[in-house]
Amino acid sequence: MKKEKHSLLVWITNIGFTIISFIALFPILNLLLSSFRPSSEIMRNGISLSFDPSTLSLDNYTYIFTQGGNYWTWYGNSLMITAITVVLSLFFSSMVGYALAAYDFKGKNFLFGFVLFILMIPFEILMLPLFQLMISMNIINTYTAVILPAVVAPIAVFFFRQYALGLPKELMDAARIDGATEYGIYFKIMLPLMAPSMAAMAILQGLGSWNNFLWPLVVLRSNDMFNLPIGLATLLTPYGNNYDILITGSVMTIVPIIILFIFFQRYFVAGLTVGGVKG
Repeated sequence: MKKEKHSLLVWITNIGFTIISFIALFPILNLLLSSFRPSSEIMRNGISLSFDPSTLSLDNYTYIFTQGGNYWTWYGNSLMITAITVVLSLFFSSMVGYALAAYDFKGKNFLFGFVLFILMIPFEILMLPLFQLMISMNIINTYTAVILPAVVAPIAVFFFRQYALGLPKELMDAARIDGATEYGIYFKIMLPLMAPSMAAMAILQGLGSWNNFLWPLVVLRSNDMFNLPIGLATLLTPYGNNYDILITGSVMTIVPIIILFIFFQRYFVAGLTVGGVKG
């Protein structure tokens, strides 16, 4: 009887999650179908599942792949910015988080409290002093200005610190006895153990950087340096709205995130679970 109740509960849970998944995927399905519709059809009926199937075509995708010069420039810019941001953020944030978890030093608690304090401040409040700093460094309208504020992310430092608290310190002591340096201990022993957390944060940081709109809008000036969110926004002007190209371009922006998740999905759940319960 108890086994039957458990089986029924599992079935109800699966059905519930399936329904939730369809609800979550509904906007994406709507966007995908709209990417095959001409602009006139979208303007007349809006973005909805009510449309004439005979109007569907690959013209929007053909245009992007053959004549969308600026679009692919923006695409390449976003790929470069995201890749550099993720690599630098994982490298520096993981080192800071690991140091806060593995070592005892003067001011450690104050430093961690400062990280939490910054984590609670909305980015919009920090944006003006950051912008003034970029001006003083003379790096406005450069990719450095876009990437630099995200190199050491407070959320990533907190996440890695929580994960590193669960790593066995006995391995560090054994490595020291064998003559390993602190850098050697980190890169050769502890960093491989942090692979699940690195993969999980790579997805989160990559998603944040890929979709970043506000900060690049503030520091970038040239059209050929725009990332995808800003570039797509320029398609909507008072003189004309290219909704068909905008929607098709938006569909194409989903591809890198899907690829990123496919590569790191086996570590994603483990990284979030362990990093979230260790304290």
